[in-house]
Amino acid sequence: MKTNHQIGLLALIKRSRPLNLLTGPIIYSMVLPIALLDACVSFYQFSCFPIYGIPKISRSQFIIFDRQELKYLDWISKFHCTYCAYGVGVIGFAHAVIAATEAYFCPIKHRGKKQKDLQHQWRKLAFDQNENFDFNAQLREIRDEMTESKKQP
Repeated sequence: MKTNHQIGLLALIKRSRPLNLLTGPIIYSMVLPIALLDACVSFYQFSCFPIYGIPKISRSQFIIFDRQELKYLDWISKFHCTYCAYGVGVIGFAHAVIAATEAYFCPIKHRGKKQKDLQHQWRKLAFDQNENFDFNAQLREIRDEMTESKKQP
């Protein structure tokens, strides 16, 4: 039996949902605006934070590439994880830089609900798993939960 690392591209395409294959180019086209955001926020922080006396925020605390170490992921899943780690990390980094700027210029709380309270927190899998861990089965389960939560008011 082939391991996840030995599965060929055609086999991976065959096991993918057709809609995922169709939307893949749209998802990956976001790498350009994400990279531009990364560059702009980094430049902004580099140039302005010293003037304001705000401590710099480390990108490396937000952009974390560690899922390539996971043995239960196939190579295409690791590629997807790299993209997501970068995208989510850049957005988190940008949020932290903007929040620091807001705290410097206008540290007034919003009335009512905080924005963070409005965000949905999706279930995540633990990083370390046992040898018999079935990533694809867990992924299907999480996707089903997301679909079900969409149906509930």
